Amino acid sequence: MNNETIKKQYGTADKLDIRISFHNKYSVNKQGFGNWIFSNYQISEGMSVLELGCGNGRMWLGEDEIINRCSRLILSDVSESMLKSAEDNLKNYSGIEYCVIDIENIPFPDKEFDIVIANMMLYHVSDLSKGLEEVKRVLKDDGTFYCATYGENGMMEHIVLMFDDFPISSVYNYNFTLQNGESKLLRYFKDIQKLQYEDALEITDIDDLVDYIYSLPSFSDIQDYDRDTLKDVLIKNMHNGILHVPKDYGMFIARKQIFRYL
Repeated sequence: MNNETIKKQYGTADKLDIRISFHNKYSVNKQGFGNWIFSNYQISEGMSVLELGCGNGRMWLGEDEIINRCSRLILSDVSESMLKSAEDNLKNYSGIEYCVIDIENIPFPDKEFDIVIANMMLYHVSDLSKGLEEVKRVLKDDGTFYCATYGENGMMEHIVLMFDDFPISSVYNYNFTLQNGESKLLRYFKDIQKLQYEDALEITDIDDLVDYIYSLPSFSDIQDYDRDTLKDVLIKNMHNGILHVPKDYGMFIARKQIFRYL
């Protein structure tokens, strides 16, 4: 997927907001994926942090303690309008820098950052090898790379199975998943941890799920069907008024040097 396609699909925050609200409403694990991600960050006083693909920036809301620890915090996205949404959402936080950045060409010197973050975006990178090489380049020798992603046994796969009577082509993007991400990271980093986030969806209002489906760029085949058709299929899969949908999410923590636990 090239950058122009990504900008088109994620150019505004509206559809992203639909997906975030949907997960917040129906997720069984009430900690929240974003809160869980932040709970795994190890950001010490005075560290310099770069986030790639920050989206609307709302994950940073309420994270005052971590923000204040950073000597420098740069939030970036390939989409100018998405970055503007982040800046608007975080307007009450001083000291945050905003920058349009393509992961394949990060405009900073070698060994500039203690932490680089790239959550739920590596699977969109057209030249992942180049992107990871750039992340490694701008990390300090003892730096850490955090990258959350989805797995290959989650909600997308489950939803598609419900439509097995429809001529739907593959909607999966397996460029960087929980199943194959470690092997790709090991080409550039020496110490990799994989953490799994345990969660599922318990959906009670099918209209919300249809809105979610229509917000997904990868569900174009399903979106060709009218709303009532989609609802009929999904309602048939409900049990006792609930549609259970598994989730497969987690994150990798990658370091340039071998990390030894004490």
